[in-house]
Amino acid sequence: MISPLRNQACRNTARLDNGADRLRSGTFLAPPREKVRSTLVSVFIGLTLPAGGIWADATVEGLVELSKPTNLQPLNQRYRSDVEVPVAPTNPPIAVVYLAGDFAGKNNAKSPAQMTQKNITFEPDLLAIQVGTAVDFPNLDDTYHNVFSYSKLKRFDLGRYRKDEKPATVVFDKAGAVTVHCEIHDRMRGTILVLETPYFKKSDAAGRYRMEHLPAGRYTLKAWISDNDIRERSVDLKNGQTLHVDFPAK
Repeated sequence: MISPLRNQACRNTARLDNGADRLRSGTFLAPPREKVRSTLVSVFIGLTLPAGGIWADATVEGLVELSKPTNLQPLNQRYRSDVEVPVAPTNPPIAVVYLAGDFAGKNNAKSPAQMTQKNITFEPDLLAIQVGTAVDFPNLDDTYHNVFSYSKLKRFDLGRYRKDEKPATVVFDKAGAVTVHCEIHDRMRGTILVLETPYFKKSDAAGRYRMEHLPAGRYTLKAWISDNDIRERSVDLKNGQTLHVDFPAK
């Protein structure tokens, strides 16, 4: 008479032998082929899509017709200085092209920016940033500067400071154009264009621009030349395609 414990041991041994045979034959716990294929496709899509699930691989390029450069105003210093100031040519007009739309939560981490004072001019004289960006105003000249703005969007006055002094950093928290001046050198003028979109690009001196890695969809593409000259075009961006959009003068 075979005891119940011996019967149970025999059944367990049979199960182990069967499992070993299935493992050697390659059938042990093998998932269906369709499931494997579906899993691989899901992994590939997950690796190629950025965070947020939107594939940003559209491109737009074109030309912005710009106005002619203006003559540089003569230097007029409010305070006497023994430093010889070189006369620098004016920077040619350029445009800022940007994609307008609802991009909440995009590019929350914003790198700090700079608008320096060099050769009694702001460099760059047109700075495009995203809302919430902190901007420094270092002095690279061997004379005092006093950077300030009376713009409604952002009023500030950094006071007089020399080359080896660091002024306060200014955070721009509202969208729009902020005009920047120097209280000592009245010919100095700069513009900080604060944008709500993370997708923007400055043109070159000839008006050419190119923006890559844009999200697909229907948007409004705008070209900012000044507050009185903002041009716009409706665009339909598609992944893997380059759209050509020009902005002729008004």
